[in-house]
Amino acid sequence: MNFIENNQQIKILFFHNVLKIDGGSPGGKLAVKDEKSNIAIFDTFKTSRHKFTGEAKRQRGIIAHLATEQSPELRTRTSIAHAIAKKHGILWQNIYSGIFRDLDEVLIPAGVVREGGRLPLRRGPKALQLEGVPFYELTAGGLLVAAAIEEVGEKRMKMLEECISSIPTSDQNDRTLREGILLLVRIAPQFVSKIINEYIYAYSTGLINSIAPIDYSKMRSVISSRVAVEKELVEAFIGLQSDKERDLVRNFFKVVT
Repeated sequence: MNFIENNQQIKILFFHNVLKIDGGSPGGKLAVKDEKSNIAIFDTFKTSRHKFTGEAKRQRGIIAHLATEQSPELRTRTSIAHAIAKKHGILWQNIYSGIFRDLDEVLIPAGVVREGGRLPLRRGPKALQLEGVPFYELTAGGLLVAAAIEEVGEKRMKMLEECISSIPTSDQNDRTLREGILLLVRIAPQFVSKIINEYIYAYSTGLINSIAPIDYSKMRSVISSRVAVEKELVEAFIGLQSDKERDLVRNFFKVVT
């Protein structure tokens, strides 16, 4: 291990109120920030909207790695840096500080990632051996974020189904939301991906305060205006009086797509 973790800046972070202790100097200052860190997984360059920023790529890589890697030993900061660096053909040392910052200052306070435990060390500084090295895991909200990014691969829809299945059903509207999304995952997965991406994007920009638990009121506040076209089409199709008209609509979409 080529780094000494206890030489890093010391921070204690909370979700909405961030209590920050600057351990970089003997007279470190104590400051409280009343704000939520915004995840950057959708950030793109202003001059090239189809290209993710370096921060977005790192955070997407961290989330995808934690979503697909089971071993705690491979979910430490160093292991995450190695995995992402290998994928992009760069040195892990060049991105380690960015990984540290993304976890410590963004993904953990944003409620996407949490510390899953600590692994004992057999060598290195005594204090670090006693404290151990942290490994990380996704929260319930983090699993939903993972389901919204392509880097997770084929597991996305399965993860999404598991997240949606956890929606409470005590409220009729929430029950309809849950059963409706679970149905649409099977028959219209691209549409479901669209609304989940809109939901996560709304969180990343501060339009909603939390990802999980999902409920109909938060979902409606995010996507009601975004799915107006789809709603109009479905309602119009259902209202068609003849099979001939319905066949015409089907054939139209076959022709244009």
